[in-house]
Amino acid sequence: MTPELGLIDGRFGRPWTAQERRHVARTLAEGGFGFYHHAPKADRALRREWQRAHSPEETAELAEFSAYCRDLGLRFGIGLTPIGATHPFDGAARDDLARRIAELDAIGLDDLCIFFDDLRGDLPDLARRQADVVNFAAERTKAGRIFTCPTYYSDDPVLDVVFGARPKDYLSNLGRHLAPGIEVYWTGEEVCSRAIEPAHLARVTRELGRKVTLWDNYPVNDGARMSRFLHLRAFTGRPAANAAHIAGHAVNPAIQAHLSCLPALTLPMVYAEAEDYAYGAAFAEVARTHLGPEFAKRLMEDLAALQDIGHERLGPRADRLRGRYASLDHPAAREIMRWLDCEDLMRDDEVQTQ
Repeated sequence: MTPELGLIDGRFGRPWTAQERRHVARTLAEGGFGFYHHAPKADRALRREWQRAHSPEETAELAEFSAYCRDLGLRFGIGLTPIGATHPFDGAARDDLARRIAELDAIGLDDLCIFFDDLRGDLPDLARRQADVVNFAAERTKAGRIFTCPTYYSDDPVLDVVFGARPKDYLSNLGRHLAPGIEVYWTGEEVCSRAIEPAHLARVTRELGRKVTLWDNYPVNDGARMSRFLHLRAFTGRPAANAAHIAGHAVNPAIQAHLSCLPALTLPMVYAEAEDYAYGAAFAEVARTHLGPEFAKRLMEDLAALQDIGHERLGPRADRLRGRYASLDHPAAREIMRWLDCEDLMRDDEVQTQ
């Protein structure tokens, strides 16, 4: 059994171009994915300046992309992070949120996402306040489905360190106050989970009172530390048995649009092949199909250098890699060259300002 698969572009860093978004949407739709949620943290009109509308040009581009996704058979959604709206969720906040929902609806939404990830969480009555905002949005949008991402979207204690200690019984209280049918994103036992397994998902389902949609932080590589690595290998640590415990499974992609498609396209194979799934063979199949045999051969030979060593430690290998990929006329090869030339490496202050 394969759950509904999707992409949640909820990362920090350089936003994709319109052409990159279309390539990813088309490639994943052909691979069996069912939805595309657009929520890049660099889009200030969805996060830091959420009360303002997108410019006419940005609105037109998003509307065109929505139509493009729907033509491909993908549900299209947008993620809004209403920073500061919960405390207090007063008349001004309600007016701002109602207006923004109407503006996003006009773009053309199948799914509306209201997110609270990567925000301070040591606030009074947090779960109920957040549920009030999400329920308010659900009552006003024309979208057919509503998703939310909690502030504490994982068991990972790093969230408590960075965003403040999570309130007692936060997850169960959130599930109790959310209206039925609202879907909740969850990343697993860690923010970037090395494995996500049925026992963990069953526990979270009991606590939340509903199955989660996985926000899988692989192959994402945003931030100052992770952007030094290209996450390319096929999915591991996601057994097919998870399907019985989740409402859906979404991939958070890397900064590199074309390269992100390689690991993403192995996720349907995880579920379809179940116990017969082999991650090395899965990557080889996807790479040969989408890059061609010669490019795929080079990439498989260089996986350790690109994914494990890290940009700063490449040393003389960097020039060797440039020589191997400079001659390849392919957008994925150009993404490798861009990374080697430090163009997609992030700094801490970029995350803090997004």
